[in-house]
Amino acid sequence: MVPESVEFRSPPTLLSARVDDVKRYWKLARMTDNGHILIVDDQREICVLVQAYLSGEGYRVSTAQDGAEMGRVMAQSPVDLVILDLMLPGEDGLTLARSLRQESSVGIIILTGRGEIVDRIIGLEMGADDYLPKPFHLRELLARVKSVLRRASSRNTDRQTAPTRSKARFAGWNLDLSSRELYSPSGKEVRLTTGEFDLLAAFVNNANQVLTRDRLLDLARNREAGPFDRTIDVQVGRLRRKLEDDPQRPMMIKTVRGTGYIFTPPVEVV
Repeated sequence: MVPESVEFRSPPTLLSARVDDVKRYWKLARMTDNGHILIVDDQREICVLVQAYLSGEGYRVSTAQDGAEMGRVMAQSPVDLVILDLMLPGEDGLTLARSLRQESSVGIIILTGRGEIVDRIIGLEMGADDYLPKPFHLRELLARVKSVLRRASSRNTDRQTAPTRSKARFAGWNLDLSSRELYSPSGKEVRLTTGEFDLLAAFVNNANQVLTRDRLLDLARNREAGPFDRTIDVQVGRLRRKLEDDPQRPMMIKTVRGTGYIFTPPVEVV
C-alpha cells in the first residue's frame, strides 16, 4: 500500500504520474517478495514508472526493451509474469507472446496502444492471459498483475493434483492434450491456434456442462471477462468452422441462449 505520508497530486497514470513521485514512493514502501515481473517495452519512461510502482508493491521487477534483452533476463532468473508491449523493435509483442507460451507457462499481460477487439483476440490466441490498452492507470495494472499471478498459482496447483488427461476422443475426432494436436475422423491433422486449442480443451474437459462465457474465459485463458468482452464468441465461431459439418447449425458446440455454450459429444479420455 502507498504510505500515508506519500501523496500523489493525482492518481498515478502514464499520463500524469511523475517519475520523482513514484521513485520516492518506491523508497518508502516496505519491500517484500511477491514474484518476479519482467516489463518489456521500448519506452524507457513506461519501464521506469511501472518498475518503480510495482517494486513499491513488493515485487521484484526487471525491464527489457526488446525480445533479445527479454531472453537474456529470463535466462538469468525465473520470471513469474511478463508485461509485454505489442509495438517493439525487431520481433513484435505477438510473436514474443507466442514463443513464451510455447516454451513456458509464465503469465503474460499484453500492453497495446490500440483498443480494437482484434488486437485483444489475437493477443489471447497467442497465449496472453490478459491485455491492457494504453494509456492505463497503474492501479488497474496492479490489479491485473495480482489476478494473473493468482490464477497462475492456482492453475499450477491444479496441475499438480489433478490426474493427467493425455488424449480425448469425441465424435470420431482425436485430441492430444499433451502435444496439442487435433485429428479429424479421417485422420487429417487440423491446425489450431493457442486460443482455439485452449477453448477446445476446456470444452472437452467439461463436456455436457453448460458453461458461461465468463467460465470459459477462466478455463481457457485463465482471465476474467470485461463488461463487453465477446472474444469467446469469436473463438467459438472459429472453432465451429474447423469442427462442424455445418457451422451455421452446430451439433457439437451448441449455444445456450442467454447463458453460454455446451459441448454435447460424449468424450472418451485415454
